[in-house]
Amino acid sequence: MSKIAYCLPNEISAEQFLTEYWQKKPLLIKNGLPQIVGLFEPQDIIDLAQQEDVTARLLKTEINTDGEECWTLKTSPLAKKDFNNLPEQWSVLVQNLEQWSPELGELWQAFGFIPQWQRDDIMVSYAPQGGSVGRHYDEYDVFLVQAYGHRRWQLGKWCDPSTEFKPNQPIRIFDEMGELLLDEVMQPGDVLYVPSRLSHYGVAQDDCLTVSFGLRYPNLADLIDNINDAICHPTPHFNPAELNIPLRLSPNVQPLAKLDSAMVQTMKRQLLDYLSQSPQFDQLFQHALASAVSSRRYELLQSDDEFYPEELSEMLQDGATIQQDSNSKILYTEQPFALYVNGEWLDELSELESAVLKDLANGAVLDWQTLQGYVADLDDEMAEEVLLDSLCSWLENGWLVLER
Repeated sequence: MSKIAYCLPNEISAEQFLTEYWQKKPLLIKNGLPQIVGLFEPQDIIDLAQQEDVTARLLKTEINTDGEECWTLKTSPLAKKDFNNLPEQWSVLVQNLEQWSPELGELWQAFGFIPQWQRDDIMVSYAPQGGSVGRHYDEYDVFLVQAYGHRRWQLGKWCDPSTEFKPNQPIRIFDEMGELLLDEVMQPGDVLYVPSRLSHYGVAQDDCLTVSFGLRYPNLADLIDNINDAICHPTPHFNPAELNIPLRLSPNVQPLAKLDSAMVQTMKRQLLDYLSQSPQFDQLFQHALASAVSSRRYELLQSDDEFYPEELSEMLQDGATIQQDSNSKILYTEQPFALYVNGEWLDELSELESAVLKDLANGAVLDWQTLQGYVADLDDEMAEEVLLDSLCSWLENGWLVLER
């Protein structure tokens, strides 16, 4: 697989983008990702939306007797009959598209200036002329890439959780976008960065495919769930017995059944002080965070492919290469060192396995010569065989991909 350059304009470096644009202001990049042109046609997406195991939504818009827009939403599984007798304005959206198109998944490289643990998924939206998903905002950052046809995008006001949506609609939309920051028709290959919470509105100008590369941070509920899970399932990062020490309180005279608000605040302060001052909790929090951000939102499809060390060795010697599969999320921490894949902490890796998987996660491509470099200085005759066996397992798990 050839290396794909960042989608940024020549005059904007990755550092500039992260400093000046990320979560601050939008950026339109003309012909920023030409590699996406020709990957899909509208019928490809309509057919895919009807397949088993695909997460899809069919959104229809009609005008009622009062002249107001009425939206209806049908979620997967979708069938052929769902695409009969459609109104003039409709859209179909398919999530996790990289699962079904390795070629599309490779295009994550164009956004390699963003850490991979922030990747959510790649979604595609098809709409005929006039189709839209309404005026809305998202709680995640997104790069909108035009893959087919043309779509007019308007960007408006900044929103927050207090922003009011139209009542009695199956999706979160509103009417007023305030003063427009951008009003452009995107051509195939164009890229538009939209920061989280910036309102946007896209309308298809013709048969149109827009691909969304979504990036998000973990929410507090996810972190609390993961912290609780780490406490309930002890790891070397944390000894839950440390939490069994009672709080120290100086109660005042109160009615027998009353929980005094001042005492509540005292216990809250003691809890927060513990969380901010405990080195053990710092490690537990890091573990919970790494588990959360390395998790996939959609279940990874299992491949039927089987790999065997001897065959893999022969393929690598014949020129095959191995690299991270774009469907998987691999990350590591340094203090202490730990590796995570798709939300799972890999606590039984050898130093050799850790080094190889870490390098692959950072974009390395493994060939036969590189593999020999890993094992050359090891005083272990079995190192090569053990590594090949591990690579076979990782390939079968869908963490890595073999390019023959």
